[in-house]
Amino acid sequence: MAAQSAEALTHRTQVPDVTHLPRREATRTLLALAADATEAERVALEDRLVEVNMQIAVDVARRYRARGIATDDLEQVAYLGLVKAARGFDPDRATDFLSYAVPTIRGEVRRYFRDHGWTVRPPRTVQQAQARITAVESDLCQELGRSPRPSEIADRLELDLDLVVEALGANGCFSPTSLDAPTVEGEGGIGDRLGDDDPSFDSAEARVALKPLLAQLDRRERIMLEMRFFKGATQSEIGAVLGVTQMQVSRLLSALLARLRDDLGATT
Repeated sequence: MAAQSAEALTHRTQVPDVTHLPRREATRTLLALAADATEAERVALEDRLVEVNMQIAVDVARRYRARGIATDDLEQVAYLGLVKAARGFDPDRATDFLSYAVPTIRGEVRRYFRDHGWTVRPPRTVQQAQARITAVESDLCQELGRSPRPSEIADRLELDLDLVVEALGANGCFSPTSLDAPTVEGEGGIGDRLGDDDPSFDSAEARVALKPLLAQLDRRERIMLEMRFFKGATQSEIGAVLGVTQMQVSRLLSALLARLRDDLGATT
């Protein structure tokens, strides 16, 4: 229906066929006609403007691919941003449609990611700052005729510059790099460079905690512990060294370990 209304408008107002023109020239022609058109005519011209610039929306959406959201969804959101840019462009505030449309489309895609695409959520202050940045970015683009700098966004929103920079850089939270992704050709993934839990840490901590307790043991108790837990001796072998039965070794070890547990619990 939009194509039919645009076709009817072409015949009624003698709008030239812009399909053979370069995109920028076609855009300028349509915007010039829309400036003096009636409401109905302007809507049809804006529809044609969207058609001429659809590839721009696709190019913006392409930058956000492979981040956990389907490409078709991204392109639909980008088209919506393009429509908003066509409806909201003010030639009295900016002369280049592209410098206004691209940030508007990008803002719409970022807003969609903010609501649907987080894989790792940053702090709420960063999320809130990113929402405010998205809302004001298009206005600044029209005023400045270019994409605003982080410092200019910070001044407009009265936010700390570091927070603005962090919010602008939060895109990585949408899709973190896989630990299996190769780093350099011929090398393993990032995960291969991460250290595993080292059991030595646990044993070192245990030794530090047990050292003062072991210093209080008598000679027989030390022999039992050393033979049982460091040399792997059986209770019968320990009994043969100490001159007691296997049953007595079992009772002595049980009582010793219970005492050490109690003493260790009292010191922690």
